[in-house]
Amino acid sequence: MRVKQRPYTSQPGFTPDFLRVRDFLKRIYESGYRYGNWLWNRWEWMFSLPYLDETNLARIGLWEADGEIVALATYEEKLGDAWFSFDPNYGFLKKEMIEYAAAYLAKTEANGTSSLRVNIFDQDLAFGEIARAAGFVKTERSEKTAGFIIPDEFAAEKLPPGYSIVSLAEENDLNKINRVLWRGFNHPGEPPAGEITGRIKSQSGPDFNRDITLAVKAPDGDFVSYCGMWYDRETDYAIVEPVATDPGFRRRGLGRAVVHEGIRRCGQLGAKVAYVGSGQQFYYAIGFQAWLENHWWEKTQ
Repeated sequence: MRVKQRPYTSQPGFTPDFLRVRDFLKRIYESGYRYGNWLWNRWEWMFSLPYLDETNLARIGLWEADGEIVALATYEEKLGDAWFSFDPNYGFLKKEMIEYAAAYLAKTEANGTSSLRVNIFDQDLAFGEIARAAGFVKTERSEKTAGFIIPDEFAAEKLPPGYSIVSLAEENDLNKINRVLWRGFNHPGEPPAGEITGRIKSQSGPDFNRDITLAVKAPDGDFVSYCGMWYDRETDYAIVEPVATDPGFRRRGLGRAVVHEGIRRCGQLGAKVAYVGSGQQFYYAIGFQAWLENHWWEKTQ
């Protein structure tokens, strides 16, 4: 079967190419193929954020067989970092994908040199050897994925008096969302007004689901903890992204409660496991288990 390589479209937004890549990522993971941590929601989240470099989209590489996408080499926010996803039947493309990333996804530095980090699943030893042969060096830096097996019986958790969990379908207050995410990611003070535009874009994706995106509402009406959830009925897993709790409301079980509630609701829809792209102790403390680890390999030339 002949494989053809082509660039992703240069057009930003949720284009036909975007949808085809999203569907490819859903397809290759739906049967239990757990390679790496680039799940379909990460692709959609990438296009839903205001700081994506949209000027270099055509540098993203696609490989197709009989008109169907079988492999992807992409950056996330900007050039300099590369991730790979491929149909398990097309692992023979790994060398070509590494070469493509070196040619098209590297960042050009001010002194004229180029630098690139590639993200490789630790258990894929063959891919690591291909990267090494191409001049990449494995670093200590990594990305981790944790998994939460969803029990058949998963009771809702109790919150402190006066607190409640609401979905964005019930109350989609962008100012409250903006504030809890700004403060929850440890930015000082109050959020700039301009951040609202980014929050609007973050809800623009075709799979953004207000029914399973949740916030903890404090007695004064403010949102003080937040949990984004992603789920598609064609898959057996949910994804947690993003999670944030206002620093003034931590250590009260609010983050645990809102994450568990998001997972519980996805379980009711059919999800068997929930993933989060993190190795933070918080997730292990609330029932997640270490699942996968991808290390960064670097090359400067």
